[in-house]
Amino acid sequence: MLRKDNPLPQLGELENAVLEYLWEVDEADVAQAHKSVGQARGIVANTVGSALERLYKKGLVSRTKVSHAYRYRVTLSRDSFVARRMVDALGGTETLREAGLMSAFVDLVADEDVALLDRLADLIGKKRRADVDGE
Repeated sequence: MLRKDNPLPQLGELENAVLEYLWEVDEADVAQAHKSVGQARGIVANTVGSALERLYKKGLVSRTKVSHAYRYRVTLSRDSFVARRMVDALGGTETLREAGLMSAFVDLVADEDVALLDRLADLIGKKRRADVDGE
């Protein structure tokens, strides 16, 4: 299972392409993913299936058995994935706290777009309320 406090695992180019496909379609089996991602690359369905299995083991997709095949879904949104990649690239949340990067980010947003700063404040408020409500 993918934990929020651990860095995201490294991904290969095919794994990234399969994730992108799953974000577009929400759920797919190996045959569907191969048709969309694998055929254009000239690779066999087993290779796409292996990529899906690696993503499953890394906690980035979940799977449900339907008849004789697994159906795969991503376990986090594209936005969450990108945000976590950015935080990981900066050294994690502890580095953000220690280095003052959070403050610098807020300053940058405020300098560029006050409406975006208001949106950020709204998002923080919603998150705090959801945490209090146990959501």
